[in-house]
Amino acid sequence: MTAMADGILTEIMRFSLKDGPGIRTTVFLKGCNMACKWCHNPETLSPEPQLMRYPALCIGCLACLGACPNGALELAGAGGGAIAYRREQCVACGACADRCYSGALVISGVRMGVGDVMREVMQDADYYRNSGGGLTVGGGEAGCQPEFTAELLRAAKEAGVSTAIETNMLADWPVYEQMLPYLDLVMLDIKCGDDAEHRKWTGAGNAEILANARRISELKPTIIRTPVIPGVNDNAEEIAKIADIVGTMKNIICYELLLFNPLGEGKYAALGAANAFMGARPAGERLSAELKAAAQRAGVPVKIL
Repeated sequence: MTAMADGILTEIMRFSLKDGPGIRTTVFLKGCNMACKWCHNPETLSPEPQLMRYPALCIGCLACLGACPNGALELAGAGGGAIAYRREQCVACGACADRCYSGALVISGVRMGVGDVMREVMQDADYYRNSGGGLTVGGGEAGCQPEFTAELLRAAKEAGVSTAIETNMLADWPVYEQMLPYLDLVMLDIKCGDDAEHRKWTGAGNAEILANARRISELKPTIIRTPVIPGVNDNAEEIAKIADIVGTMKNIICYELLLFNPLGEGKYAALGAANAFMGARPAGERLSAELKAAAQRAGVPVKIL
């Protein structure tokens, strides 16, 4: 580990209740080594800063026009008022976003040091102590910025803050090994039980993921999660297959089924990216109950989130 590792973040979310036990602060890192077609945080996939546009928030002040050094923004139409954007000319320098007063232009991706992040994390130290919460590092993928993640976890532990990561476990084992001394909890995904299906939907096979998952669950308390995606794994047969894998692991606190999150639709539009699951919605109450019953084959507590 370097002494002064920096990270690229998209967000620091305080008072998170879904990223581990208690009240937590979740640090979302930018960059992922998978390409899940349903990702509800598509701004975290690329490791580079990106401009996100929300035209509905534009108030027509035109302050952004003169800020762009590359001519990516211009007035559209003879009447003026509307702004045209050429993404191919944008270098995500952030100059236009700095001038945008309404939040119509936002840069996703900012470099921060461990000390800067910890200053925000420690603002809620009392909440962590009282609720059993702490710091969660997610993304994106925590394993894509291993030095920064490990140093941040170390700083949190030295400050008496409980720590967790959310991870896909798709990296060489030494990536996770350097985090282990500073980790209290691991939350990891098993998205598909079949290697070919996993590769089809995420761009990567699951052999290394499963090997790492078994290894880390022997060393740390672990929560296994499966995002339940319409048309991918939202059936009892597939969930039972994953549950059988979970049942072979040690130190499993619970198995969580994460119902599909459609809130990322606006983010795809803001990035100018195609959304393969546009219009998809979470499983209903009846199907959720069927999936929970199938998941109970794992022999551990099952939660639906």
